[in-house]
Amino acid sequence: MINFNKPFFTGNETRYIEKAVSLGHISGNGMFTKKCQHFFEKKYGIKKALLTTSCTDALEMCALLLNIKEGDEIIMPSYTFVSTANAFVLRGAKIIFCDSKKNQPNIDETKIEKLISERTKAIVVVHYAGVACEMDEILSIAKKHSLFVVEDAAQAIESYYKGRPLGSIGHLATFSFHETKNIQCGEGGLLAINDKQFMERAEIIWQKGTNRSAFFRGEIDKYGWVDIGSSFLPSEIVAAFLWAQLENLKMIQERRKNIWENYQAAFQVLKNNGVRIPYLTDTSTNNAHMYYLVCNSLEERNQLINNLQEKKINAVFHYIPLHSSDYFNSKYNGDKLINCDNYSNCIIRLPMYFELNKAAQVNIINCVLNFYSS
Repeated sequence: MINFNKPFFTGNETRYIEKAVSLGHISGNGMFTKKCQHFFEKKYGIKKALLTTSCTDALEMCALLLNIKEGDEIIMPSYTFVSTANAFVLRGAKIIFCDSKKNQPNIDETKIEKLISERTKAIVVVHYAGVACEMDEILSIAKKHSLFVVEDAAQAIESYYKGRPLGSIGHLATFSFHETKNIQCGEGGLLAINDKQFMERAEIIWQKGTNRSAFFRGEIDKYGWVDIGSSFLPSEIVAAFLWAQLENLKMIQERRKNIWENYQAAFQVLKNNGVRIPYLTDTSTNNAHMYYLVCNSLEERNQLINNLQEKKINAVFHYIPLHSSDYFNSKYNGDKLINCDNYSNCIIRLPMYFELNKAAQVNIINCVLNFYSS
């Protein structure tokens, strides 16, 4: 079976974990945590970066930092993972779902403004497949209505919008290091703080609501409970694993982009069958997080998945739209999200990982092409 995903190990993960153990500090915020955070701050110009146990936790920190409360409204795409919404629902927010664009799964920035009300607090964007949303337009809308912008950049490490790194543009942003991501540590995430007003409080929330970090820097003579918070900080073992990945980011990205470009070149011909391939605008770059096709129908997509499974190729579909999920279906009273539903019915994700060799990829490509030629 050709797997859909296979986590890549650089070879230094266990060595760095052993070093963390030998240093006698494995509870978090040690040497490797600081290395990872500094990497994001220096490379991407993020004002303050905080490692978290998951991207979900980083999103929950965003909700806390924005003081989301009962009755606040958050605008976001429906075509995303549940964590994007869950973080704000937990604080009592009402989620207002926006449709995707016709030519790509990202939020349609032209449909955001009509969804804004006096209760709207923030716009949360998701850079699907690492491709940038139209951030200038979204920031302009947010500024006009005094709203915050949160970037869910779970899939978007090393991707750019008009030369600016994704995750460095909104007031707050989050990254994921789940084992399905380009850079991974099994489970992990990062909160990116790009607005100085959130920096001090973010560190307190990160440390269970205490000013513990300031104490260890010698800025105060004792620390205690000063705000709400939770245990968002991962251990040094997780950070050590992640550092082994980050220091090999360039190599990992070069390999993934090569695989992605092979797919993109081979599947140009599928346009003749009405199949859509990933669309990149002039304002965005490709970080090769995933490769997907948009089939003509749900039936066709399911037939293709089954066909590939018979040939021992594990391809998958993606999100069930949040507005039609079991949890939210009865709560949704907005417009039909036609493009979102179309992507949910028609997207198929092909195997995409560092160690996908040429022979396996050629096999995948040929099986897809043969399916459509027959």
